[in-house]
Amino acid sequence: MSTRTPWWIRIPLLFFIIFGLMEYFIDSGEKPAIIEYPITQFFMLMVLMILIAIELILSSIENVMFQTLSPEAKERYLESKAKKREWTWANNIYKRLTKTREIEKEGEIILDHNYDGIRELDNVLPPWWVYLFYATIIFGVVYLIRFHVAGDYDQKLEYEQEVAAAKIAIEEYKKTAKDLVDVNTVEFLSEAADLSAGEKIFATSCVACHMADGGGGIGPNLTDEYWILGGGIKNVFNTISEGGRDGKGMIAWKQSLKPLEMAQVASYILTLGGTTAANPKAAEGEIWVDPDAPESEETNEAPMEQVSDSTDVAMN
Repeated sequence: MSTRTPWWIRIPLLFFIIFGLMEYFIDSGEKPAIIEYPITQFFMLMVLMILIAIELILSSIENVMFQTLSPEAKERYLESKAKKREWTWANNIYKRLTKTREIEKEGEIILDHNYDGIRELDNVLPPWWVYLFYATIIFGVVYLIRFHVAGDYDQKLEYEQEVAAAKIAIEEYKKTAKDLVDVNTVEFLSEAADLSAGEKIFATSCVACHMADGGGGIGPNLTDEYWILGGGIKNVFNTISEGGRDGKGMIAWKQSLKPLEMAQVASYILTLGGTTAANPKAAEGEIWVDPDAPESEETNEAPMEQVSDSTDVAMN
């Protein structure tokens, strides 16, 4: 006789199994495949319709076969369908963990106490509660020995370790998350894609003051080695972000550009150094020397000293 799982369980179960397999095998990055690739939505809709169609076909076949049965067989079939599914193993586990007694057997554990018709049962403690109680005792003993006898570590040390690990994780994340850079973590972006993006931003936002070749106009010349607010990626990034000198410098771009965009345009500006502008503006500011640059080793050689004797020796 048929004891199949109800259709309202089978169809969702099969649907989610197919959905899970699709998500597992399709590489869609951080987004679910069904969002990243809209065609998968159509695929899952077709799968759902096919499952419903299969279920309707099976129900029709089952109905036709039912009509061919004899009256006695039909009765047995309907009885098997109406019979509730029993989870024997689950019931056995429940009984072992609770040790409950059926109402019919409560007379075996009833006590002599009687108060106004109320009787007391001698029930044992549920095994699950006993096991949990023993587990807490073992845990307490281990905790006592580890932290109060052996002095493994305390909450302060644990907190400091977790904070240090979190800082390391944040720094590692910032290396790949360029939009989280700031003036302290920004680095020169040498990849062609970043420099190309920086050139586009420069052409859109900076040429009005610095000219297309960086030779300078209203703003200073960006091709020489002179800087008003300091050179290098960190100083240039900070100048773009916070703006130039009060009253006569450029505006702060941090409200208009993302951190990654400011890092890209700052990197592109540094590539203009040493190039030849068509009409370069006169130098402004001071020559900037990177304090973090390695010192060049100079060999100071003492000049050869010629020693002459003050005594002239006449050769006769």
